[in-house]
This record gives sequence, C-alpha cells and structure tokens, in this order.
Amino acid sequence: MLHKLQRFFQKKSVKYSIPFLVLVVGGSFGLKQFTENRYDVFYMNFLDKEEAEKWGILKKDKSEVTLETEFEKVKQVSLIDWENKRGPRPWEQVTEK
Repeated sequence: MLHKLQRFFQKKSVKYSIPFLVLVVGGSFGLKQFTENRYDVFYMNFLDKEEAEKWGILKKDKSEVTLETEFEKVKQVSLIDWENKRGPRPWEQVTEK
C-alpha cells in the first residue's frame, strides 16, 4: 500500500498538478479576503470635524473650500515675478544662500 502511494506521488502529473491546484484555489480564497478588506476599509465612516479636532487634525468646513475660492487664490499669484527654484538632488551637497 505504501509503495503504491509513493509511486502515485512520484508521477509527474501528480507531482506538479497538486501544488498548482493548491496555489490556484488558495490564491482565489486569498484574493477574496484582500478585496473584501479593501471594500470594508473604503466604506468605513470618516472622521467628523469634532472627532478630528479631538485628535489634533484641523478640518475646514466644506463651504470654505470651493472651486471658486481656490480659483481666486490662484488669480492672485503673480506670474510675472515668478522665479523657478531648483530643488537639491540627492547626490548634491546642500548649500544655503
């Protein structure tokens, strides 16, 4: 009996197909868990303003930030006096001017 079982598991089709099937079926269950967690986190309740302030996070009211107010801020920027400032590269030494 043991000899037949050993011969069965030494066949190429069994030797390579069983791990493949375990990977495919196990991967299916694993992906199901990951996607389920993704949607659970997405639909969690967001912080309201009072709770955020309790944690030290400052949130603006929705009425304060609108497209029109942000556009007015951008219109105030002077593009004539604009100066492009290059940031330091990781391989360069930082020198202050």
